[in-house]
Amino acid sequence: MYQKQGASAYKKDLSRTQLLSSYLNQPEQNFKSVHIGGTNGKGSTAHMIAAVLQQAGYKVGLYTSPHLKDFRERIRIDGHKIPEAFVIEFIQKHKTFLESQQLSFFEMTVGLAFEFFFQKRVDIAIIEVGLGGRLDSTNIISPELSVITNIGLDHTQFLGDTLQKIANEKAGIIKANTPVVIGESQTEVNAIFTQKASTLKSDIYFADQEISQVLDCSLLGNYQQKNIKTALKALGILQTRGFSISQQQLKKGLLSVQKHTGLRGRWELLSESPNIICDTAHNKEGLKLVIAQLQQQAFKRLHIVLGVLAEKSLDSFTDIFPKKAKYYFCQPNIPRAMDVKLLTQTFNKKGYKGQGYDSVEKAFTTAKEQALKEDLIFVGGSTFVVAEVL
Repeated sequence: MYQKQGASAYKKDLSRTQLLSSYLNQPEQNFKSVHIGGTNGKGSTAHMIAAVLQQAGYKVGLYTSPHLKDFRERIRIDGHKIPEAFVIEFIQKHKTFLESQQLSFFEMTVGLAFEFFFQKRVDIAIIEVGLGGRLDSTNIISPELSVITNIGLDHTQFLGDTLQKIANEKAGIIKANTPVVIGESQTEVNAIFTQKASTLKSDIYFADQEISQVLDCSLLGNYQQKNIKTALKALGILQTRGFSISQQQLKKGLLSVQKHTGLRGRWELLSESPNIICDTAHNKEGLKLVIAQLQQQAFKRLHIVLGVLAEKSLDSFTDIFPKKAKYYFCQPNIPRAMDVKLLTQTFNKKGYKGQGYDSVEKAFTTAKEQALKEDLIFVGGSTFVVAEVL
């Protein structure tokens, strides 16, 4: 599984996904969809759009990755996880084909999701890109609308080492004569998107330039303000394409994101006295926003339980963390985790105080033991660290 293996499970090609689609009689051509890519915020934005559409009475499929606790979180209809029986039946029924084509975990999961959404007759499915865009397994759909939240330096070993290279990959989800929403204007990459949209005769909208007022949302991270604007613009376009959504449904849906979709791990308050907050932000841009909000909180002392993946370049983001905090470095229980000794040494050398623990559980338990009621504990650095405390 890519969730555990990373690069070894990544295939830069759509041919096998297209083969699987043909074998399944192209289920993705039989339901409407929205395609969402970008470096940060695509998962939150996908869940917001799904929640509002559910509030408006539509049957909504939602495909996202990675999962936190249960593989079935990736594939939902109206917030309900795909039944285990459907997964087992799909694998058993198509086992010979899946094995003969040597399909990756991602490719099989996409095929499973599309078949599920087709069989259950969803009104629309919100499809989150797994990695990149142009060559991502999800990029065989013909969506009502494409969304690209923003561009940052992440997964550079696959997508390129500049914002422009990454933008070119993510622009690959823009389709001919299909509107595209860009969440955040960025001078370095705006032209890439406008040129691609122009070539494909697709209308392009920059949400941060068009949406001035945001609505309240049940997702409490300050960084969600950008995602709300992106979701609002996307929903506005869906309204012009036949989807009926009232202002009341819009407001209520945004206030019920977790309730409608089951989303977890986004600026989530796990408990109080002391306050314990977790967030799945895992790259420099995402973590910067989370840390800025952390430092706005009232607390006596700050405790940070931190673990990252081995592919992360520590030099690129150690400096964004606060020095005035006690650190509990840890190693999530997956092969892709960065060795806790390396993580601890790197931070200690730069003047950060803390020690390493060989598991997330030990680090988290120690932080809770040492924290006073007036303190704040933050858990993050990786989706996989957050998964182990939920």
